[in-house]
Parts: sequence; structure tokens; C-alpha cells
Amino acid sequence: MIKLNLPVDKKEIKKLHAGDSVLLSGTIYTARDCAHKRLKEMIERGETLPFDLNGAFIYYAGPCPAKPGYASGSCGPTTSARMDAFAPLLLDEGLGGMIGKGEMSAEVTDALVRNTGVYFAAIGGAGATYGRAIIKSELVAFPELLSEAVRRLEIADFPAVVAVDCYGKSIY
Repeated sequence: MIKLNLPVDKKEIKKLHAGDSVLLSGTIYTARDCAHKRLKEMIERGETLPFDLNGAFIYYAGPCPAKPGYASGSCGPTTSARMDAFAPLLLDEGLGGMIGKGEMSAEVTDALVRNTGVYFAAIGGAGATYGRAIIKSELVAFPELLSEAVRRLEIADFPAVVAVDCYGKSIY
């Protein structure tokens, strides 16, 4: 098991290989389809994004509301292929990688290789486990999107697998 503190630099990303089990800690951002569409539009208009993409990791998830005493409710991964149309642009703009569920397109793999990025797979159906790994949650952008708003999460020991490495190798 490899322990990583996100964000990680490209030197650390180069050490990862498809199939590696990881425990992620540090800062990630949630974003799903609607938020991705807005981020893409902001980039196209030359606007400043609500968070710095450089080296950042986006978790394809929409957290459930937190119960008292918790930072987040259940927070399982969303199907990553839904972000295929947006991921290459975000990677080209500096995104370090993504966390989600399932296979992504060849275009996304090409963008991961081109930008020395990594795609981590989270386990579908394990939302309660992932929710407990969130130690802080803060709204960053698009509150009107409710559960699909962009949130900054601080995580600790978030289990995942390297699904696609920066060499284009995949577990799928």
C-alpha cells in the first residue's frame, strides 16, 4: 500500500503504476458533470477558476449532507466516463489527476500521458467509507448545484487504486 499526500508532484506520479493500491491524504476537490461544464466555459472565456488547477485532483463525487459530528456524509464515486468531454482540457490546464469510478476514454488516457497525470479508481458502493475519510469539507463554487457544487475536501487514508498511470497503462 502506497501512502500519498495530495497534491503530489509529477516526480511522485511517475513512481505510480496501474494496479498500485494507494491511501490518499491531503486536499482534493469534488466536481461532477455540471461543475465540469462550468469550469470548461470559464476557461474558454479566460476567467479565473474558483480553485487552482495546477497539480490539483478532482474527485468525481457529490457528497451527501453530513450528520452531526462529521465533515461529510456518504461520498461515493461517480461514473468517470461522464467527464470524458472535460478531463483532457482540465489536464492540459494543469490538473494533476482525477478520482472516480470506471473506465475513461482513450482521449483521457492520452491527456494523462501528455501531462504526467494519474487517474485513481475508487470503489463504487463504498460511499460511507469514503465519507468517513473526509475530515473537512468546504464549499468552493457553484452552490446552486447543491450536491454537485465544487467542494474542497481534506481527506485522510482514502483508499484507491491507480487505474490509469502516466504511462498510459490501465487496469481496465
